[in-house]
Amino acid sequence: MLNIYFGDMEEAIYNPAVYFKNTYQDSWITNERSKAMIKDVDKSTVIAPRIIESPVLGAITPRELSGGVKTLILIDQVPDKVFNASTCGDNCAHWLLKMGMEKNITINLRHLMDFGEQEFTIHILNTDEIVHNMEELVMIAGMFVR
Repeated sequence: MLNIYFGDMEEAIYNPAVYFKNTYQDSWITNERSKAMIKDVDKSTVIAPRIIESPVLGAITPRELSGGVKTLILIDQVPDKVFNASTCGDNCAHWLLKMGMEKNITINLRHLMDFGEQEFTIHILNTDEIVHNMEELVMIAGMFVR
């Protein structure tokens, strides 16, 4: 299940990009889910563990990936940590929902992310409530984020 804590969260890693830069492993990049997230969010193709072909930047290393993709990879590969997913754009939301359907993940959000029109299941840790759509999510998130 996808668990969200809105607002300041002491144990959350606030700057996932710095954490990624200092901890990522080659196997994270060549993982099938990571390759799919990189292709979807950054429109880039993994060639090798340290070579990614970007349509905008040319050949890049994992360090030049977007903050959103780095955060998604961390959430997937380091499930015992909580990351600030406000570094992700709304184009990452479906990946968070997908991971949450497969395993328990917890993220910190400091803004309201758009999870789309479809029904979903998200556990809001601040209030210990389960929400199933954006209308329910907005009502709770509005109490904790601006």
